Amino acid sequence: MKISGLEKFSMVDFGEKICATVFTPSCNFACPFCHNGDLALNKNIALISEEDVFEYLSQRKKLLDAVVISGGEPTLQADLPSFLTKIKKLGYVIKLDTNGSNPYVLKKLVCDGLVDFVAMDVKNSLTAYPVTVGKPDADLNAVKESVDFLLSDAVDYEFRTTLVAEFHDEKNITETADWLKGAKIIFLQQFVEKDTCIRAGLHPVPVETAMRYAQILKRTIKTVKLRGY
Repeated sequence: MKISGLEKFSMVDFGEKICATVFTPSCNFACPFCHNGDLALNKNIALISEEDVFEYLSQRKKLLDAVVISGGEPTLQADLPSFLTKIKKLGYVIKLDTNGSNPYVLKKLVCDGLVDFVAMDVKNSLTAYPVTVGKPDADLNAVKESVDFLLSDAVDYEFRTTLVAEFHDEKNITETADWLKGAKIIFLQQFVEKDTCIRAGLHPVPVETAMRYAQILKRTIKTVKLRGY
């Protein structure tokens, strides 16, 4: 499997679990606010070997609780199931970060017991999705299918939305609340501009506005939390 990075130790990527995070290159979205721009667009990415990753994970079995698979979009990797199977054999809990664009892969990984937790980015309301992900032809049916699957509680999950002033407003948030009705949790994440973002000049949503958005989402979603604010 193509691996573009390994964060060897994290206490913030998977709740209270101590984890390592594996990054995969390439994404089928091009969200302007993505802070892993080079990774998502697969520009000048140096790869590391599976052998190096598994050597580290094998040595740290008593120190780490979990492995997070992030990207890019991990479900684009054809070897992902076999990679996760090897991680499972080491006894780790696995969290998958995904944009939800590959519901078939998502369902298969969950049904095969290869993923214990899914964090899905819900980029915006469906009407604003194409511009938010930088893809006019984005497959919204695929995204909706992934959301419906997670809402069925087939696996533990969280939704998360990175708030960007240029893309999110009260109308979008209200539509998102209607769409995600019944969800158990969503995180509203603060956007932080970095040199690695796909597009420069974007702005975070102020905390007061984020809190107002949270109140809108709480009408239909059990738990709404701010992250990074």
